[in-house]
Amino acid sequence: MNTDDILKDPALCVTDRRGNDRRKRNIPVAMERRSGKDRRDLGERRRQIDPTTCERDYNNDEIEFMKAMDQYKRENRRPFPTWSEVLEVLRAMGYRKVAEPTVMPGLSTTMPPTTTPE
Repeated sequence: MNTDDILKDPALCVTDRRGNDRRKRNIPVAMERRSGKDRRDLGERRRQIDPTTCERDYNNDEIEFMKAMDQYKRENRRPFPTWSEVLEVLRAMGYRKVAEPTVMPGLSTTMPPTTTPE
């Protein structure tokens, strides 16, 4: 049987599907799952936590900072805030410079840069 024979056999090939669209039928379902309300009613979503960095547990300060940044980004429609905006969020959370600088975190062995008072 060649391709032309297959295309001519109505039992093997459906060419017109416009008459029986199952999406337009009103079929009752046991539970409506498309609204999304039940998911939102369970509590706060973990939207603010980046799933690519979930290899460790966060402490309370880190979670508070991530939530504050997420809130800032959503309320100001700024998906990629500048470093100045990040510093503004930290200050709004109550963070201030009160201690002398220490060695930079991570593998660094140097001190952070400082500015001279003007």
